[in-house]
Amino acid sequence: MTQFTPADLTELRDQIAGVLAAGEPVELIAGGSKRGFGRPVQAAHILDLTRLSGIRDYTPSELVLTAGAGTPLGEIESALEEAGQMLAFEPPDWRRLLGAGEQDGTAPTLGGVLSCNLSGPRRIHAGAARDHFLGFRAVSGRGEIFKAGGKVIKNVTGYDLPKLMAGSYGTLAALEEVTVKVMPRPETVATLLFTKVEPAAAERLMTAALGSPNEVSGAAYLPAGTAVPLGPPGHNGTVALRVEGSKPSVEFRHDSLTREHRTAGSLEMLAGSEAVAFWRAIGDAAPLSGLADRAVWRISVAPARGAELGEAISRSLDAVWFLDWGGGLLWAAVAETGDAGADAIRAAIRGPDGRNTGHATLVKGSQALRGSVPVFEPQPAVLAALSRRVKNAFDPVHILNPGRMVEGS
Repeated sequence: MTQFTPADLTELRDQIAGVLAAGEPVELIAGGSKRGFGRPVQAAHILDLTRLSGIRDYTPSELVLTAGAGTPLGEIESALEEAGQMLAFEPPDWRRLLGAGEQDGTAPTLGGVLSCNLSGPRRIHAGAARDHFLGFRAVSGRGEIFKAGGKVIKNVTGYDLPKLMAGSYGTLAALEEVTVKVMPRPETVATLLFTKVEPAAAERLMTAALGSPNEVSGAAYLPAGTAVPLGPPGHNGTVALRVEGSKPSVEFRHDSLTREHRTAGSLEMLAGSEAVAFWRAIGDAAPLSGLADRAVWRISVAPARGAELGEAISRSLDAVWFLDWGGGLLWAAVAETGDAGADAIRAAIRGPDGRNTGHATLVKGSQALRGSVPVFEPQPAVLAALSRRVKNAFDPVHILNPGRMVEGS
């Protein structure tokens, strides 16, 4: 197996053109932190994008940053923090969840986060990663350089290809440079913790808080039996609500939520660095990271169904679970036996009429499990045919990350 390490866009094009001519597929990696996510790649070579790194253009007043796709996320966040800004979609770091770490030399990169369209708890308030992805330069599986979008927030250049690349997991093109929108960092962050809340009541509380004018930017629920980040042991069902912004505004909204939901449960509060660390842990799925013997599923459903679905899965599969995105994102860790609950989970998310009302993704599992069950939600025939046409348009010989998303792709 050969490892290619292009230093610039031209080398990236030449190396992809070379493997295309040989008909030998490649696995795209940069930081390597999510290499165990998705189906096992069936590739003859590795295309290492780590040298395509560094911040190339950043003017804080323009709220736009351009960097090499292989730039470590930590480098991006440090530069933004110095300017009092942030990536508002709150990209998660799943190294601990997936069993990778700094000692292995792995690190999440900006291009990797965008390719997987990964967003943290603030997604309900600020949008997904794809909504902050403004433009890129890349090389397709045809060995052709192309670009899309631009380096300004208001930009009209035809097809919105950044949104197509977001969530393609490197199966359509190798990103060389990416441009993202950045936002001011909140002056103050506070988190209300309502404890001793049952699942059904938790769903009602999160729905009411998110529907209020209090601009809640994070809403999560950790049921009994699931560890609460930074919280004392013994919590019996915790709803967390985040408000952030200027200090007077945060104080007003904090008091408003406290008055409106004073009977919802016992109330505690996290502020400052503790509140920031709490939500980082939620985005990183830290409550499930220490469960080495379990597969971990990430399930998107209608927020009103999150708690109900968590309880149903827990009864049938002995799952440890928690909710993010106000109930719209269910994380579940189940025993890795058989299909690790794949059929049961996907049956549970179907509505009463049998149609899917969400989708389930296997985030963590052994290589054998990831090779034997659909890691991503199976697509209806019409959508699957469209996906194949898109794949064939960008990568007709299927040399980029073959098998990562769908067997044989």
